[in-house]
Amino acid sequence: MFSFCSKPAESSSSYRGQPHGTCKGCNCNHQRGPSPDKMAPTTTIETVTITRPLKVIAFICGVIVIVLMILALTSTDWLMAENWRQGLFVHCIEEDYAPPLPFNLQDPPGCYPSRDVTYIKATAALCIITLATDALATILTGLGLRTQDHNLKYKFYRVAVLVMMVALISLLVALILYPVCFAAELNLGNRPVWEFGWAYGVGWGAAIFLFGAVVLLLCDKESEEIYYKERKIAF
Repeated sequence: MFSFCSKPAESSSSYRGQPHGTCKGCNCNHQRGPSPDKMAPTTTIETVTITRPLKVIAFICGVIVIVLMILALTSTDWLMAENWRQGLFVHCIEEDYAPPLPFNLQDPPGCYPSRDVTYIKATAALCIITLATDALATILTGLGLRTQDHNLKYKFYRVAVLVMMVALISLLVALILYPVCFAAELNLGNRPVWEFGWAYGVGWGAAIFLFGAVVLLLCDKESEEIYYKERKIAF
């Protein structure tokens, strides 16, 4: 870079236009620009996503509900009495039973399709709906945990909690409908003692886990998962 200076007035010769590198006795100020190698620091904003443990727990609860509902649907131990076990799809008569059989049945010992009773079919249908909707909600929660798209993540979680609510309502209706309707036909039971089996209790366990999953998804807002971090980079 060349800068130009002029000789003071008392000098006998003029150095107009002479580069400062060859100017002797010049009275001028040389100003250098900033070095191209040194630039001002720049600020970048990073988006940081934190996976909240509550959403992971909600996903685990959904998986547990799937297992519990499969156990409840396949079991014959919803309703039990002496030499009698009744499930949602099958009832079983044990050996050496004492007649008359419950509900005036005339079958020999063994397992048979469930009685053609409305409340048993309705309970089974509601439990199937619970299993299907909970499986869907669990998959959506898993997709929300996996995706890096924040808008898509929020949509997955929101749909998941709505579907889980449907599952919870269906299961609660089934668990209340079953004993209430059975009580209406208790006079046909032909047994002095009746009790609800472990499969019915498993249904209530599934309802508890479903309720917990819904609460966790509702309380853990997506806006809390994302924050922005500033970082200065100097070149």
